[in-house]
Amino acid sequence: MSIKVINSGLMTTIQDKGRMGYQASGMQVSGDMDSYSASIANALVGNEDDAPLLECTYLGPELEASEDVLVAVTGGEPKVLVDNKPVHAYESLILHKGQHLKVASMDEGTRAYIAIDGGIDVPLVLGSHSTNLKLGIGGAEGSKLYNGEVLNTGRPTDLAKAIISGKSHIRHTDHGYMAHHHLWQESNHGDSHEIRIVLGPQDDYFTPEAVKSLDGAVYTISNESDRMGYRLEGDIIQRATQRDMITDGIVFGSIQVPPNGQPIIMMADHQTTGGYPKIATVTSADLPLLAQCSPGSKITFKVISVEEAQDIYVQFRLAMKEQIALMDKDTEDAGWPDSRPGVRNYNLKIDGQLFQVSVEEVK
Repeated sequence: MSIKVINSGLMTTIQDKGRMGYQASGMQVSGDMDSYSASIANALVGNEDDAPLLECTYLGPELEASEDVLVAVTGGEPKVLVDNKPVHAYESLILHKGQHLKVASMDEGTRAYIAIDGGIDVPLVLGSHSTNLKLGIGGAEGSKLYNGEVLNTGRPTDLAKAIISGKSHIRHTDHGYMAHHHLWQESNHGDSHEIRIVLGPQDDYFTPEAVKSLDGAVYTISNESDRMGYRLEGDIIQRATQRDMITDGIVFGSIQVPPNGQPIIMMADHQTTGGYPKIATVTSADLPLLAQCSPGSKITFKVISVEEAQDIYVQFRLAMKEQIALMDKDTEDAGWPDSRPGVRNYNLKIDGQLFQVSVEEVK
């Protein structure tokens, strides 16, 4: 089975959970920027959590199905079209042979994720399918997608076969714009999004006043931002010492401060090591939210303890598991087709949408 790329969009790459375990050898992790949205997309089509999928920025691709296939689009609030007719994001979609799926724009957020049942069939490179554009590895030969490209997909999932055959209902999240929507709204302080951080590991390189003022500081994400890092614009963070620092490891969310005092948040394609002191680290639970912020967005730092960050991450993971468990329950409780004697079941297609209908004679 395959998907043809009619239009590749602005920036569409193949990603999974990243190239873990190779940073010590100088290899970047890469992987999806918004791990929450990627996981929800894969769950909607019955894929494994780390199945390779498409990550698109701002303007997504237009894809054509070679056979009937199950797809799902998540991330931010994307405008999704099938054959130029609006359909729901955060829901399993049956894309019939010859139909076109298009992510036309982002009403909220920056990145959308397109999961295709069976995942995208590309070679593993150091244990991952993720694209690294700077190194030219992974994904579709280390490149973003291009017009006319054909992407092979893996074996259809059991869920996809059941939904396409009409033996199971589609999956959807309990919110049209999932739990991530609530993170977005709750973090929205006026025109700024709250991003929680933990101080360290090199906060002692900065003046006590600079460290204290970081809590509540507002910064703007500059145009010099990409999958490697977000350069911020705002108050200069003053150093307490100019002593050299031994280069050490960097993680997704590290906040480096170069000599100009303007912080840089390391993102999914971050380098493995760095020589600038790191005043703080973004909590793992807020990285998906940060990934949906675009250049020009304002963020407000909130300093929390390590223990608070750990508790928040546990709740974050539980929320995602509960979201997926609700999908599983909906599938199990769908009760279709109706197996009672005398009941007839039909797949009814109206205006391109598939409806599952049971008919019982009224006596």
